[in-house]
Parts: sequence; C-alpha cells; structure tokens
Amino acid sequence: MADINLLKEQTKEFLLDRYGIVGSTQSDIDSLDFYISDKTHDFISAVYEPSLCIILQGAKAIGFGDDMYGYDERTYALASTHVPLNVSLKDASKEKPYISLRIKFSLDEASKETLGGKFDGFEVFTTRPDTLYGVTYATVAPEHPLVEEIILKENPSIREAVERMINEDKIARTAEDKEKEGVFSGLYVINPVNGEKVQLWIANYVLMDYGTGAVMAVPAHDERDFQFSKKYNLDLKIVVNPVDKNGNLEEVSVEKIENALVNSGVLVNSEEFNGLNSNEAKEKITEKLEKIGLGKKTVNYRLHDWLISRQRYWGTPIPVIYDEDGNIYLEEEANLPVKLPTDIEFSGKGNPLETSEEFKNVILPNGKKGRRETDTMDTFVDSSWYYLRYLDSHNDKEPFKKEDADNWTPVHQYIGGIEHAVMHLLYARFFHKSLRDLGYVDTNEPFKRLLTQGMVLGPSYYSQNERRYLFPREVEMKDGKPVSKETGEELATKVEKMSKSKNNGVDPEEIVKEYGADSSRVFTLFAAPPEKELEWNMNGLAGAYRFINRLYLLVSGTAEFSDHNAKSENHYGVELKKRNQKDEEIQKKLHQTVKKVTESIEDDFHFNTAIAAVMELLNDMTTYKQEVIDKDNISSESKKIWREVLEKTILLIAPFAPHVADELWAYLGNETFTFEEEWPKYDEELTKDHTFNLVIQVNGKVRDMVSAQIGISKDDAEKLALESEKAKKFIDGKEVVKVIVVPNKLVNVVVKG
Repeated sequence: MADINLLKEQTKEFLLDRYGIVGSTQSDIDSLDFYISDKTHDFISAVYEPSLCIILQGAKAIGFGDDMYGYDERTYALASTHVPLNVSLKDASKEKPYISLRIKFSLDEASKETLGGKFDGFEVFTTRPDTLYGVTYATVAPEHPLVEEIILKENPSIREAVERMINEDKIARTAEDKEKEGVFSGLYVINPVNGEKVQLWIANYVLMDYGTGAVMAVPAHDERDFQFSKKYNLDLKIVVNPVDKNGNLEEVSVEKIENALVNSGVLVNSEEFNGLNSNEAKEKITEKLEKIGLGKKTVNYRLHDWLISRQRYWGTPIPVIYDEDGNIYLEEEANLPVKLPTDIEFSGKGNPLETSEEFKNVILPNGKKGRRETDTMDTFVDSSWYYLRYLDSHNDKEPFKKEDADNWTPVHQYIGGIEHAVMHLLYARFFHKSLRDLGYVDTNEPFKRLLTQGMVLGPSYYSQNERRYLFPREVEMKDGKPVSKETGEELATKVEKMSKSKNNGVDPEEIVKEYGADSSRVFTLFAAPPEKELEWNMNGLAGAYRFINRLYLLVSGTAEFSDHNAKSENHYGVELKKRNQKDEEIQKKLHQTVKKVTESIEDDFHFNTAIAAVMELLNDMTTYKQEVIDKDNISSESKKIWREVLEKTILLIAPFAPHVADELWAYLGNETFTFEEEWPKYDEELTKDHTFNLVIQVNGKVRDMVSAQIGISKDDAEKLALESEKAKKFIDGKEVVKVIVVPNKLVNVVVKG
C-alpha cells in the first residue's frame, strides 16, 4: 500500500518547485488552478466557482449559510454552481504554505448536443473524493438556473413536478424524515474519474441557497442519496468497504445493505485505486483528476446587505428622528447616548417602545415636532465591540484606552456558536476595522482563532394525539418503541438539539445528585470534540463515573507507597539508571500522557482526546500496581516514580474533574489547591520509545514478533530472527537462501526446500 505521507510530500514538492508561492494560479492544464499561500487570513466573503476543491496542505474554515465546517487535508468540497461562502485560511506559513487545487465535472456530449451548446456542464463540491467511482446519478435543486433556463424548455412535461417541489417549505425539504421527491431531467452527465454516463435528476432535498444547488449522488455512501435511490430504483455501487475495529474488512453487498455506508474504509470497484484506504484514495484520485485537466480554484468576495433593526425593547436605540414631512435628522451629539425608557408596557404585541409617548414624541431644534425611531439595533450589532470595553469597563470618559486595546488585541481565542461565526463575527470585524480607520486601535482583526462548539443532542418524543413533546419521564419503552406512560400512544422520536420547546433536555441537578458534578463534566468533554455534536447518553455518564471512581481508589489506595519526600522541583529525585523495566515503562507512559494532554488542550481544545489519554494512563497505572506494588517488585526509584505518576495524573485530570482532583491532591499530603500548581511538564527524552516490535517473516509471512532495541544492528536483528522459536518451525530442515533486514522494522528469512 502506498505511503500516503510520501505521496503528499511528492505532490507538494512538485507544485512548490513548479509554481512557488503565487496565490491563485492557472496551471499548464486546462481547467486546473492552484492556490498556494504562506499567509493566513480571517473570515472573508467569497464565491467558489463550480469545482472540486482539494486541500493538499493546510486548513480552512468555511461557512455555508448558517453552518460552519472545518476544511483541511482530510476533507474536500464539491460544488455545482457559484457558492457564497465565509472563508478563513487557518493554517499557512512560509515553512508550510497552504496548497490546494480545483477540478470540475461536465455534461456528456449527447446532452451538450441536445442543449444546442447552450450549457456545457456544471460542477459540484464533495467531501468524499474517495467515493467518486460510486456516483450513479447527479441531482440539482428545482430552483437551479439550469432547470428553468434549459431543462424545462427541453422537457416541459416535468414542470408541474418541479413547481411542486419549489413550493414546498425549504426547511421541511431538508428534514431527515421528509419524503425524498424527484424527477429525471432527461439529461446525463459524465463522471470525470471513469467517464461513466449518469442520469441528472431534480430533487427536493437539494436546496439552491444551501451549498451549491447541485450534488453528485453516491447512494451507497450517503444516507439521503440512499433513500432517494431506493424510492426511484436507482443503482447503488459500493466503492468503500467498511473496516471493523480490528482493521478487518467487513463483508457487504448492495443487496444486503439497509443503510448507507458513510464511514471511511478501503476502496473497491474503483479501478486502479482498489485496496487503498479512504485517505490514500483521496490523494491518488486527486492526482488523477489533476492529470486529466478537470478543475481550478478561485476566490471571489461577496457580502450581503443585512437588516439590523428589530421591533423589540432590548437593544440599542437607533439615534434617528423624523419630522412631520418625513425628513430625517440624526440625534444631536449632546443628547447621546439615547437611553431606553422605563415607562413602557409589555403586552406581547407590537413594539414595546411604541407605548412610550415621552420617548417617541420629541421637539427638534428647529421647533418642529419629531418622532423618534422606535426600532432598536440587533444585539449582534450592540455587542460588536464588547471585547474592547472589557479592557476598560469603568472608564466614563471614553469607550476604552487605545493603549489597552493595542496591548490586548487581537483576542487569542474566540469561542461561540455557529450563529456567532456567521453573523456576530462579521459585525465585530466591521466595527474593529472601522475603529482602526478612525485611529482608536492599531490592530487589523479583533480575533485570532475561532472555535465553533457543537450542540448537545438528545432524544425527543412527540405525541400526534396531544400535539406536544413529552418529557422523558412521561415515556416508557415497550417492545423497543417509545410510548406514552399515560395513554399508551406510540410516539414519534428522533435525536435532535436539546431545547426547552422539545422537552428533551436533562436536569443538571438530577445528574449531579446521582453521579456528581465531576462525572458530568468528564462525560460532556469526553463524549465528542468541542466542535462536534454530542449525543447525550446516560450509559456514557455512568462510564465517566466509573472512571473517576477507579482513579480515586487507585490513588487513595497507593498514596502511602509513594515517596512523600520526592518533590517536583528536582524531578522527584529519580535516578534513571536505577529504574527497573516496569519503572521505565510507567514513567515513559506518564510523560507521553502529559505531552498528549498538553497538546490536545493547547492546540485544538480536543478535551476528549486529553481525557482518553488519562484513561489509558490509568490502565497502565493499574497494571503497575498489580505487577510492582502488590508483588513488592520494587526498585530504589519505584516510590519516587510513583509519587511523580500520582501527582502529575491528578494535575492532568484537574481541569476536567476539579473536585476529585483537589481531594486526591490533599490525600497526598499537599496543602494547596490544584489550580495553584504549575501545569505538569514532560521530558521529551522520556517520551521516546527505545524498543520496537521486530517483525519476523519466513518467505514473506509473519511468524513472530519480538522486542528489540531501536538502532539494533543488522547482524543482531538477523540473529534474533534465526533464534526465534516460532520462526524455527518454518526454517529448520530447510536451506536459508538469504536474510533481508529492514532496519527497525522487520527481518524476512527466505528459505527453500
């Protein structure tokens, strides 16, 4: 199997050597562009032309409508028309420039002929180029320009069906349980990777204002496409075989699959790419598309006008006054800021500010009667410079000191929901750049990094009879189906964002009462990366509870074994040469864990991987207790090392389970709180593996695996192989033709006879 890292390096070296750091550049191949940059940029508005966009190095964040996605070397984007996006180039430097390319689809020759040359094809985005050989049809939204301008003129009989789809509620069209509807356009398109002709359909689950308005359909590997293909009896083609947790291929067939196979795996039915894993295939298929000249990359800029006024009490009053003739006046500076009145009525109807006559009716300086604007500004506008006010919140002379703003901005890390990413940040950047132009700040951007957190999901239960969502306490399971405890009605259920309106939230007080606050924290942070959705699971919560209990019992039960005189200031006084093998193993695991947890928190806020690393460490600590402490198999350094292990483990878990951590910290005799302590450090040398598993083969087949020192000589490696008892069974009595040694990897003994 090809080395994906080597492939990537070769591709990147070719592009850099051929083109250099040139931004957006047309290649020597038609319809293929490259974008190479050594500079990052924060969110800008852009329009992606129809294209398959592939990142070879670096990362972006892109916003489609109200959704925000991470976009890097592991993900790809495919669009069928011009797509308005919010784009942030997140990862680019002189040492490691950002590199991407663009390719495209086109119509088959027969369809071009049918259209009289009026349309030459369209492009789509995809995140799964590894599934391109599985495209069995393509779809466009009923609102797509191609439909009205071309298809309906050529095929007017389908107009009724198209208009019916257009008239459907757009939100309802994208719902998971919405019936997928569509109609064949009469046209065909060509799949660029294999030249296959596939049908072009018009479908209700594709929206013109969400994404690109067109998609390539891979029904075997996409759930929406799967449902659509089943309804209309369209072909399915499996091109990615799933792999189980042990790395073995699962047996699947088109006839037997009940749902789309959406996970990565190993490619099949993909010509020369068969046998590659999904990541490798993405790179290889990208190379093929590059060679056949299908694609280019471009960036355009577009911002939409946005209505910022709201008919509500909360918000900043708009300082505008109208006279009797409709002329507009700005409020005089001496009267600013305009403050919200207190003599208002909240009836739940209309704009509350309309009820205050004193606020509404004013006299202008020219003596004319005036009417004050009663709309307020959207709260996104109101809060667009709050990060600057925080720096100098008690200043009653100016909004903030310029010195403070220049010292503390841009903000290093911004964390917010998706609505912040696509709305608030646009306003904040506008305000910040305006303040820069006015001389209030010197920095160009308000924020350096953005983290858009995911939503917490939970099961909802809806009663058709009562027309309301039931609380979980009102539901019981019968024959595996949710029913109302009171009426016995079978309920509609799905997993969706927790909200008060759906009654599918959980009571924190009940969770804390049963499992404790630390268990709740650990589960919430462990269950998913912060940018991903989290499905609440009580079994997972119980697992977090068991983990904390295991840690508590292990630390409290072995605290006395540790050397209480060993201090972190002198690396706990450990003399490395006096360690036994078990000491060395647990100390290496500890330092590897400190490194992993530190990087997971600092680099990408992946608390889930940090907690997982501590869980792995706990397993090794348990083994050490059983094999060293319980058996009194100790060295002169064992107690010192165990002290280091206990203290650093407690400090590592403290951000996630602070109550338990502080209790265990005190258990060790410490008089401080964990938050007062320095974050644990790791020794890079102690994280390194000094041994490896030497694979021993006989005639290319693995017969044994033995531990060996890294850097072992060729002769010593050969000796280990020939002395292996398991290998001898296949060597004895046969002639050794040659011995092949791959340093620090394997030994292959070739025999005959």
